[in-house]
Amino acid sequence: MTKKVESLAEQALFAFAIFILFLLVFESKIVVPTWVQPLGRMHPLILHFPIVILLLAMAMELFRFNPSYAANAFYRGFLANLLLVGTLSAAITVVMGLFLSKEDGYSGDVLQWHKWTGIGLFYLSCLIYWSRNQQWYKAPVARSGAVLAVLFLIVAGHYGAVITHGDNFITGPIIKQGKVEPVAIDQALVFNDVIKPIFEQKCVSCHNPEKLKGQLNLADVEAILKGGKSGKLFRADSANPGLMFERIHLPLEDKKHMPPTGKTQLTTDEITILTLWAKSRPDFNKKVLDLPPSDSLRRIAASLFKPADHVEEEFDFAAADEETVQKLNNDYRTIAPLAKDSPALAVNLYNQSTYSVDKLQELSEIKKQVVSLNLNKLPVKDADLKTIGQFENLQKLDLNFTDITGKDLKELAALKQLKSLTLSGTKVTYADLQKQLNDFKSLRTMSLWETRLTGAEIQQLQKAHKNITFIAGFKDDGKNPLTLNPPEVKNPSVVFAQSMPLLLRHPIKGVQIRYTTDGTEPDSVHSPVFDNKTVLTDMTTIKAKAYKDGWYGSSLATFNFYKCAYTPDSVNLLLPLNRVHQAEGAKSLFDHKLGTFNANSPAWANNWTGVRNNDMVLMAEFKKPVNVSSVALRIMVEEATGIFPPGSVEIWGGDSRDQLKLLATTKPPMPVKGEEHSLKNVTCTFKPQTVAYLKIVAKPCTLPEWHGGKGKPGLVLVDEMFIN
Repeated sequence: MTKKVESLAEQALFAFAIFILFLLVFESKIVVPTWVQPLGRMHPLILHFPIVILLLAMAMELFRFNPSYAANAFYRGFLANLLLVGTLSAAITVVMGLFLSKEDGYSGDVLQWHKWTGIGLFYLSCLIYWSRNQQWYKAPVARSGAVLAVLFLIVAGHYGAVITHGDNFITGPIIKQGKVEPVAIDQALVFNDVIKPIFEQKCVSCHNPEKLKGQLNLADVEAILKGGKSGKLFRADSANPGLMFERIHLPLEDKKHMPPTGKTQLTTDEITILTLWAKSRPDFNKKVLDLPPSDSLRRIAASLFKPADHVEEEFDFAAADEETVQKLNNDYRTIAPLAKDSPALAVNLYNQSTYSVDKLQELSEIKKQVVSLNLNKLPVKDADLKTIGQFENLQKLDLNFTDITGKDLKELAALKQLKSLTLSGTKVTYADLQKQLNDFKSLRTMSLWETRLTGAEIQQLQKAHKNITFIAGFKDDGKNPLTLNPPEVKNPSVVFAQSMPLLLRHPIKGVQIRYTTDGTEPDSVHSPVFDNKTVLTDMTTIKAKAYKDGWYGSSLATFNFYKCAYTPDSVNLLLPLNRVHQAEGAKSLFDHKLGTFNANSPAWANNWTGVRNNDMVLMAEFKKPVNVSSVALRIMVEEATGIFPPGSVEIWGGDSRDQLKLLATTKPPMPVKGEEHSLKNVTCTFKPQTVAYLKIVAKPCTLPEWHGGKGKPGLVLVDEMFIN
């Protein structure tokens, strides 16, 4: 590092020290403007840099006074530069963290510990850097300071992990492993032992006293009843059990879906459990066995616990060869012991596209040891049941949402140990079950929700087979109606070249989907019924709602479909992109991967290209000239953070890169103050032209007087361009 650069860095370090002190003294009076918030949100991204640099610097500082290093000029110079860079990056991280802490959702003792240990690390590093050439700074002081700095770094990092991942993040696996005995069914509480574990695994990392996302705390009962910023989690109105019910049933791509994209999602069973609990008007003190025997929540929850008189099951077969089990484990199949030191094995198969009955036949070497087999959502056919029937010690078989019809269930009657059989979401019928169930002597539970069986038919089966508990889940009996969740799109992509059939679905059988293409909101009487015959030939906005007798209609679902008839053979950006929003350069604008909120989140940053201080200028070349009449840009608008539409968009075209003529100019409407963020199209249409080259120019606007960044250029974010 040159003397001039070192001097500038030291001045910057001194300035940061004063600035951070200023932020701390006037913390209660400082309001972070919205356009600065993205800077604060970069705190988790950059903090790893000072951690690594300072750890290395402090390790070198420990040995600085060793004779072999004390006389080494390179060692001393490298260490000084390393410490300066580490301390400067720590200063930047502290400033970002202080900005981030001013946002809603960050509070509590853990935040304070994280903040002050981080600040303490910065000032201690400054003290070490500025004092290291003083005469009183000897080996004992250097070593003590280095050790203390590492301790501050470890503590700050620990509390940061608690904020982002929840309490006991590090020790969680050890604590979980230590829980040898499951709760007995007669002691199990609905909330503590069924609901709370789901919250702790999937929700509490963002909704706890230290990280109150949406002002919602799911760590204790009182806070759960209080609810959050958007209201209470539960409602007395039986038509809609509340916000929790709504959010977990929203489509994954919806920004209000919970858990959010990027977090571990709820399983189908967990969604069912939470739905039934919300619908039952939650009681936090009720035991599982206090629920009525016919209650679906009780039946599902009961399978999670051991019986009150539980005795650890012993098996009369030897363990499988470890090398064989290891060989059979692969990307589409997992095999694991049922419990520690148990010879019994649990097998799970995944991936619909790779499934065939051969994958079951490959398990013949361990067929005696397999006691649990999960084939959920795989294309298992009736003919495959003969192969499954060879797993002679099978106790639990999951065939939910497979292609089973029930006609050949007799093939499973040979499984004398089979206790649990799940057939939810299949095409089984009452007639087939009635004929074959007498052959299942050991069967104790059967799951039949979302099948062709009516509630009355399931009750008849229950009367005829009192030794089997039939789990029916929620049945649409027209009483206490619920609100339907919105329709969903089945199309694998919403971008197409020439035409594409519209595919909509709803997870509940018998639902009627009504939709519009003209921007109006569909109703239950006049809007067309979706019949799987609609073909899209142009850019279209579909608005859809779900309706069914005995239910309240769903909320509105809006789906945008994009036509891109031509993809350029080569594309180049002629001016640089904003440093934060690089995506994959020009090619990301034609990769048909659509971005979503938030553009500053690492999960979505690869989809957005952005400019602020210069125009976005893209040159597209077609080796074979094409006839075009429109170009559309998909943009983000978020006025609170200064993400605005372009001030203008120009389309230039021609046969030569150097001889282009202006084909069209458009000036998109600007957002108003307080407008909700959105994703929009900016479309330029013009008289059809045959071109070999297109130049697309998006010019940033100037932020209006009412905006906090007035007079500055707005940030233009584009994730996709469509040429037609």
